[in-house]
Amino acid sequence: MLSNSTLGQYFPGNSIIHRLDPRFKLLLTFVGIVLVFVAGNFFSLFAVVALVVLAMGLSGIPLRQYLKSLKAIIVLVLFTAVLNLFYGHGEVLWQFWIFQITTGGISNAFFIAIRVISLILFSAVLTYTTSPTQLTDALERVMKPLKVFHIRVHEIAMMMTIALRFVPTLLEETDKIMSAQKARGADMESGGAIQRMKALIPVLIPLFVSSFRRAYDLATAMECRCYRGGEGRTKMKSLHATVLDYRAVAIIVLFAAAVVACNLLLPARLM
Repeated sequence: MLSNSTLGQYFPGNSIIHRLDPRFKLLLTFVGIVLVFVAGNFFSLFAVVALVVLAMGLSGIPLRQYLKSLKAIIVLVLFTAVLNLFYGHGEVLWQFWIFQITTGGISNAFFIAIRVISLILFSAVLTYTTSPTQLTDALERVMKPLKVFHIRVHEIAMMMTIALRFVPTLLEETDKIMSAQKARGADMESGGAIQRMKALIPVLIPLFVSSFRRAYDLATAMECRCYRGGEGRTKMKSLHATVLDYRAVAIIVLFAAAVVACNLLLPARLM
């Protein structure tokens, strides 16, 4: 069920990752995502996977929660892997008409699948261990230099955090609407792909109506509380870097060096 997805949720805790400064967590997550794309062979990609596993272990979040976060994108992972299966060079293992599966294609499929899963898990570690308030403060502090160009940094950070915060709510709302439609006799599981897409129309309309209503209620509540943006606002909790944050930076620098070394010294993956 869609309501079982944990994408975008926050789990309170006191783990090492929880205690990191949210600004450092945001920047380190960005560096980790960059390393996913920089990895050019399986050796460097396994170094990135080791970093992901280390972050997951230090977060104190049960493994089943991370597996739930993958449920929402498992179809995308499989589709991307199958698509890359037919692109590549090397020994031909199977061929039909213009389609062929080669050793390079299998290498591409595994490589892309691991890369997409690593991206999702990096993002999950950030959202699971950082509250929406901390994430807003971190985004605002990191984007603060953009104020020179008269960009409304606080409002952008607030919008991004609210959007992330309401992902679980929208998934739960979608699940409720689908259950209500099925209770009224709607058939959403039989037929071809086009018929299933048409069956989703009765779900999308009330979902959009509910989303706009919730956005209007939230805007009204913020206006009633005299919310006027970030000008003149003070912070209840000040952000301070600690020794733990600098140790985290040192660790990710070591992994970045390992990824670069693997790219330069070890052979590239089979294309």
